[in-house]
Amino acid sequence: MTRKPAVANQFYDADPTRLHFELAELTGSVRDTESAIAIIAPHAGYVYSGAIAGAAYARVKIPKTVIILGPNHTGAGSPAAVMVAGAWEMPMGTVPIASDLASLVLQNSRYLEEDSLAHRYEHSLEVQVPFLQYRQPGLEIVPICMSSASYPVCHEIGIGLAEAVRKYPGPVLFVASTDMTHYEPQEQVVARDRLAIDRILAMDPEGLLETVRSNGISMCGVVPTTITLVAAKALGAQKAHLVRHATSGDVSGDYLRVVGYASFIIE
Repeated sequence: MTRKPAVANQFYDADPTRLHFELAELTGSVRDTESAIAIIAPHAGYVYSGAIAGAAYARVKIPKTVIILGPNHTGAGSPAAVMVAGAWEMPMGTVPIASDLASLVLQNSRYLEEDSLAHRYEHSLEVQVPFLQYRQPGLEIVPICMSSASYPVCHEIGIGLAEAVRKYPGPVLFVASTDMTHYEPQEQVVARDRLAIDRILAMDPEGLLETVRSNGISMCGVVPTTITLVAAKALGAQKAHLVRHATSGDVSGDYLRVVGYASFIIE
């Protein structure tokens, strides 16, 4: 199966030349100084969150193989969906699925399922791919689209992902795709985001999920982020860095109903 772009010309430019220049502007001067286990990055339109994501992508060495985890906004398909074969057609070129790693991922989880329907129109993973392509032209991906899940399920999936990566012969980067608090006044968004940011910086996946849910924080990718933190810790990650935090109001000038965005590097 070849997946067509779902949000090109909406969230990012569909023209490959213009997109390349846009990514160059969003990432700025690339500082290839950090080998990371994971990146956490936002997935709104590039005009709002692209610079926050780009700041993280500019600082990390991007290997050929990347596991991208994002939330399922559409409700389609499996609640824990892995695309195992085929490719994603993108403006800057086709990106193949890393089928060998995807198969290992399925073998090491009783919750993840082979499913392409959940990915067909989902934007949260797609908007990460141009950044990854820009930094790594030989990119191949394992896309994982997640609906809601309990912490025990998140933990088991994360441990299984770590085991799959250990068995894989090459380096693998995780990318967790999430926006933060949605459509609240600026001060409230900053305060709520800070609660979640503190749990990420503490490398506390269970605390992150509990904090988001107990405080009613509308962090759409909390489950992918939780799973990514579990997997990263199992692979030896010891610290998280907040690269940048901002809101849509910083772009639009409307601070009454904003969305929060944050990017992190996990190493």
